[in-house]
Amino acid sequence: MTQGLPADSGAARLRKGIGAAALALLVTGGAGQALTPEDCNRTTHVSHGGEAGHRDFGGTRVGYAEWWSQEGVYTDLVVMECGTGAFLRTRVREERVSDRYFDRTEKAADLIERALAAAPELFSFRRLAEALDGTGRDIEIGRTDIETCACAAFYPEARGDKTPFAAG
Repeated sequence: MTQGLPADSGAARLRKGIGAAALALLVTGGAGQALTPEDCNRTTHVSHGGEAGHRDFGGTRVGYAEWWSQEGVYTDLVVMECGTGAFLRTRVREERVSDRYFDRTEKAADLIERALAAAPELFSFRRLAEALDGTGRDIEIGRTDIETCACAAFYPEARGDKTPFAAG
């Protein structure tokens, strides 16, 4: 448990999911079967990349970690608004990918959770990027027209005209 964080906090659950990601496999069932957040803890690049720690922040906002562990290690945290496809991605851990070595996963996860819980009606990706400045690296704000696994699991009704999530 992180000092000052309850074991069941979102940041603690996100970090726990990141640690378990290397062993996670996609477990989705047949067509029409609803995805669970656990289904989204998966390896996306044969044993060395994937997603973990999927979290529902409410208001059609989700978060998760993308990880990589071949010839270097990195972890990116992603916050997504499922209805619009808007997202923020920030690098929070990196080793042997370039000349940068850092691990700010816990601090960034705490900042994200606090920013999303503080005033959900005032949330913006710009403000989240400002809160992460100096903690997260390579902060990217963008939009996608492809549904993510987290959105399919937590908010399938928010898909709209985005391409539906497909495992694989």
